[in-house]
Amino acid sequence: MKSQNNTSRRGFLKCVAASATALGIPTIIPAVVLGQNAPSNRINMGLIGMGLMMGGHQGSMCNRPDVQVLAVCDVDRTKRERAKAAVEQAYARRQPSGSYKGCEAYNEYERIIERKDIDAVFVVTPDHWHAIISVAAMKSGKDVYVQKPMTLTIREGRIMSDVARQYGAILQVGSQQRSERAFRRACEMVRSGWIGKVHTIYTELGEFPPPATLPEQPTPDGFDYDRWLGPTPWYPYNAQRVRGDYGGGWRCFWEYGSRKNGDWGAHHFDIIQWALGMDDSGPVEFIPKGYEGNQYQTHIYKNGIKVLRNHPVRLGHMIQFIGDKGEVLVSRGDRLDTLPVKLKDQAPGASDIRLYDSRDHHENWIQGIKTRKPCICPAEIGHRTATICHLSGIAERLKRPLKWDPAKEEILGDTEASRWMDRPRRAPYVMV
Repeated sequence: MKSQNNTSRRGFLKCVAASATALGIPTIIPAVVLGQNAPSNRINMGLIGMGLMMGGHQGSMCNRPDVQVLAVCDVDRTKRERAKAAVEQAYARRQPSGSYKGCEAYNEYERIIERKDIDAVFVVTPDHWHAIISVAAMKSGKDVYVQKPMTLTIREGRIMSDVARQYGAILQVGSQQRSERAFRRACEMVRSGWIGKVHTIYTELGEFPPPATLPEQPTPDGFDYDRWLGPTPWYPYNAQRVRGDYGGGWRCFWEYGSRKNGDWGAHHFDIIQWALGMDDSGPVEFIPKGYEGNQYQTHIYKNGIKVLRNHPVRLGHMIQFIGDKGEVLVSRGDRLDTLPVKLKDQAPGASDIRLYDSRDHHENWIQGIKTRKPCICPAEIGHRTATICHLSGIAERLKRPLKWDPAKEEILGDTEASRWMDRPRRAPYVMV
């Protein structure tokens, strides 16, 4: 781990040595202490945002012998206390005594950030909290796994990527499709020219219901609604606004994200970027659905490749790449189809492009923390993908096309649209 995070390890070894000296025995540290999963080498973890999406992350981390979850955080007392109990129960099952008490539960994420014994954090909050928490964590010397999309605004993404680089943080964006075999193989096929020159890409994102005006309801006891809103505008509490389930909830509202562009778009646009070799760049034009009869939301790359959102995809797939010599279709569940069909089983050639091979998104991040090598979806890649989500949303809200310069990261010739590259933040929830 990073040198600034080794205090707990050094302190542990120092205590071992001091105890040995006090007992008058040689300072021999057994292999179990120095081994990969020894207490001195474990990654101490904090989990922030204990809603629906954290469940799988929490279970994965609690099952790892090289990770110790020391703290959980949520603005909902019920969720954080439930998470604390689940973590302690998971560790209690491994203790001879059958009991364990060692996980703290906090309302404020700052309590986790300020702890010197915590090496890394998961940030699995709604989108409007991602950047503020992640930047604070990286500046405190912690590594970060942040849920997709990485940010709420384009400006936040540039800040996060720059901070990650400046502080040497290992940041992994939760775009886990990059760690799935079928998506990697699909991208390799496209990048290697197996279907010729790609000209069109279809992807299915689905739709959320439109944002609704909601009546005020009493705020539940134990729920810090002001902190849930954080930097976003104040609205009266309503359970529908803060819901985090797949049916919509907060994801339906522009205040907290980019709706379906930030929900599924953050996954599928990310794979499209990877397949086109655009991880450090992006499209140059964004056209909303309905503009001058445009049937599908569309973004266009400088080379003319068009990406159409919610155009039906053949065989029920999620993404369809169409070239002048064939097609590649790919989905979760290791589903991969091609035209011609024989391409699906064709072995890569010596000259074909082979991409970063990660088999497990969590493992990839943990190994990044240990080795200090970049993960498969670091901050700059997450920022470029999130930028597509945000620009698509801005074009949709303004009901007109946008021209984008991915090198300068500027909206061209549209002052009103340019203001949406960032958003005002409600005090005191600002990024420092």
